[in-house]
Amino acid sequence: MRNIAATCCVVFLLSIAAQAEVEKIATPCDNGICLYWWPKLPPISGWHQDKDQSFHYRINALAPDGSSFVKAEAVMYAEAIYKPRVPETKSLDALIAGDKQKFLQSDPSLTIAEASEMMTGDGIAMRSFTFFPRSQGNWEPVTYGEETEYYLIFTLSSRSKEAFERTTTTYRELIARYKAKL
Repeated sequence: MRNIAATCCVVFLLSIAAQAEVEKIATPCDNGICLYWWPKLPPISGWHQDKDQSFHYRINALAPDGSSFVKAEAVMYAEAIYKPRVPETKSLDALIAGDKQKFLQSDPSLTIAEASEMMTGDGIAMRSFTFFPRSQGNWEPVTYGEETEYYLIFTLSSRSKEAFERTTTTYRELIARYKAKL
């Protein structure tokens, strides 16, 4: 009973401290309490949050209506990385460089290119890159930004070039409608 009361207390305190731009969720888990942080996303017509996959991957996972995050040909997701948890990452540039390195380690044949910046609903410019396969793999534009305590990463992951092309406008809409302050 004490654990339940303590958990409720933590969830309540986190909800009071939560900023509008990042959802902060605390749930009981095998290790005590698991914390989940991800950007609060605007509703996008034809898309829904896949809660199970959001918790599993620790991201705000979106799937097209009628499909799941695991089965869809294209999905979108956003993550918030709490800066104090990655003290070795000193800047957004360092975060981007680390991501590029991880992508290339997993698939050295990837083509990575900087794309045009995308603007949020607050008018904040975010840096974008494309991570495209030369033959097989996922077609992914990735957009990076930061807010005071968080690095933000928005991703569209498509299993084919055709799915990427069909979903790009929706991905741009997601970022254009995202606001740090509601």
